[in-house]
Amino acid sequence: MIDIRKFDTLGHANHGWLDARHHFSFANYYDEDRMGWGALRVWNDDAIAAQAGFPPHPHRDMEIITYVRTGAITHRDSMGNSGRTEAGDVQVMSAGTGVTHSEFNLEDEETTLFQIWIMPDRAGGNPGWGARQFPKADRSGRFVTLASGIEGDDVLPIRADARVAAATVNAGESVSYDLGDGRHAYLVAAKGRIRVNGLNADPRDGIAIRDVGTITVEALEDAELVLVDSL
Repeated sequence: MIDIRKFDTLGHANHGWLDARHHFSFANYYDEDRMGWGALRVWNDDAIAAQAGFPPHPHRDMEIITYVRTGAITHRDSMGNSGRTEAGDVQVMSAGTGVTHSEFNLEDEETTLFQIWIMPDRAGGNPGWGARQFPKADRSGRFVTLASGIEGDDVLPIRADARVAAATVNAGESVSYDLGDGRHAYLVAAKGRIRVNGLNADPRDGIAIRDVGTITVEALEDAELVLVDSL
């Protein structure tokens, strides 16, 4: 089963400093058919204006992954962590029993990012945060895991039986991902038109996949892919 959710059907909220598209029900956007996909609960496609951002606010019991597409985001939290995550890199926050954080675009240009929330396997636990650089050349022509709670994945940890992976694919080339039985995949091309198991999709469309053994993505243009694999 492959369901392509066109970009113009996503939830939309424009706050001036923040222009957000919601793949799943979020804030004032509600669609009973788009409440999540497996353990994936939120995928927001955010554009944050220069010198603007999210003031301190709380979270708990959620794994929050930020994939920066362009620009950079600066994080600060109640645990004393701070860091700047640039385009192509990833930060992960395990909210656990509770954490307060802020996310600001301190750059002189707009920052665009995917904010991905995955429900943890268990509630509670101490909150945590981490960030890591992932040069795009390392994921050229193949999926590279960025964050994971699956045993054996030596990457940024999350507290869920889930994996976040990314790939860059040149036009005319393809990349494949094997999806285990009973698992859900959600795929978005940050840029580039693609073909997924024979179905065409445009940049930033959401592609919900299950009951498919192998996902084959052909790049119709140079493409940058982000995928979540979860139960």
